[in-house]
Amino acid sequence: MSKHGKILVAMSGGIDSTVAAAMLHEQGYQVIGLTMKTWDYASSGGSKKETGCCSLDSLQDARRVAVDMGFHHFILDIREEFGDAVIDNFVEEYIAGRTPNPCVLCNTHIKWNALLKRADGLDCEFIATGHYARINSLNNRYYISKAKDLVKDQSYVLWGLEQQALQRSRFPLAEYLKSEVRQLAKDMGYDNLAKKAESYEICFVPDNDYRGFLKRRVEGLEEKVEGGFFVDKNSNLLGQHNGYPFYTVGQRKGLGIAFGKPMFVTDIYPDSNIVVLGEEEDLQRSNMIVSKLNWLKFTQVDPTTEYVTKIRYKDIGHISTISVDEDQLNIQFLSSVKGIAPGQSAVVYDGDDLVCGGIIRNSILNSKLNLEKQFSIH
Repeated sequence: MSKHGKILVAMSGGIDSTVAAAMLHEQGYQVIGLTMKTWDYASSGGSKKETGCCSLDSLQDARRVAVDMGFHHFILDIREEFGDAVIDNFVEEYIAGRTPNPCVLCNTHIKWNALLKRADGLDCEFIATGHYARINSLNNRYYISKAKDLVKDQSYVLWGLEQQALQRSRFPLAEYLKSEVRQLAKDMGYDNLAKKAESYEICFVPDNDYRGFLKRRVEGLEEKVEGGFFVDKNSNLLGQHNGYPFYTVGQRKGLGIAFGKPMFVTDIYPDSNIVVLGEEEDLQRSNMIVSKLNWLKFTQVDPTTEYVTKIRYKDIGHISTISVDEDQLNIQFLSSVKGIAPGQSAVVYDGDDLVCGGIIRNSILNSKLNLEKQFSIH
């Protein structure tokens, strides 16, 4: 009988999940490895060679580690669930003029649900992953906190995990630096994993060309959205674009028009097929609305307290005050913030602890955009 009970470990075949599984094995847990196949590379239509957590090499690496350490390993095919929830949402959000974060959705609704369901079937009390984050508890509530390695910290992408999932989850790498994890992998004899390059691409868009993915996924998309216009914040016509889904807030390159100065996408209006361009200062916003909330450390916020809000994964965070309006957060930044993109996640921190997270619905645009204006190019 194991010292700490049975634990199901998500193993991608990469260095982090391998070291996490090894740590738990050495600590006396009865480890069972599980590798989830979330997508089929051939169906993506991309041009890049197959890489990442769903490649055949990665699946074999995960199984090899399990064999080496003497614990069971399973492969779980969740391509159907992943496609329905993550890929369909990815496409729908771009068609709605927003910029989605599929990794957050995958963690929240696919991977953890699949892990917990499989854990129950295998009589595992706990589940574990190789994420860099901490799990803490206060007043019978579980919440995510930043990891020791602030460069690798992944707390931002875990805001959607609910209480039951957090209670049963373990993050063995929480107190380790990435450099220490690499050394541990070498010490275990897995030099090949220690040398693996990290990928920050979306797994089902391995060539990083989301526009090409949308075109392949939605039949006739280019024809449906062609003929849209670039305008400035005062509704002045700047030119014609290729269709609003192919642009994201903050984008500067690939606009197809030379303006003689840097211009950025500041807003997208899908119903009118209008993309608003402006200078860098026009990306600044002081407010935003966040919905689809998940509460972690607290179940409410103090409108007089200053919190730090992150609007993207690598964002440093911004001081803000927050009020709740029904099921939405009204976030007011003390200093303006650049590039708030609807569809992305907003995560609120109290020090290193996650208070709550949600999806950015909109930011308040202080412009005089006339969407009723009719444009034509002769």
